[in-house]
Amino acid sequence: VQLQAFGGGLVQAGGSLRLSCTATRRTSSNNGMGWFRQAPGKEREFVASISYNGGSTAYAANVQGRFTISREFASSTVYLQMNSLKPEDTADYYCAVSRGSHPGRQVTNYKYWGQGTLVTVSS
Repeated sequence: VQLQAFGGGLVQAGGSLRLSCTATRRTSSNNGMGWFRQAPGKEREFVASISYNGGSTAYAANVQGRFTISREFASSTVYLQMNSLKPEDTADYYCAVSRGSHPGRQVTNYKYWGQGTLVTVSS
């Protein structure tokens, strides 16, 4: 499975962006998906995840209430709607497919990764 992420860019603080990530072939309906981010000089950190059926989501505390994860099964696409963006949200954002049906918050819970898409939030 190859994942292609799109939607990054430059936005002012308070603005919004929508990231999308599509698998090159249909992902297993038994797998969850997630988004992570990595800022320069920092470790990759969990942002949000969604379960295999879309019925369960989880968010990092610092994005809760501002970001929304969703998925479209027909196109094997996962989205990340990001509102009220802050300069500290600046990072490369990565999508991933989990090993199981309910993805966790750890990098090791995921088996396929897309390339990063850069989000830059100016103050």
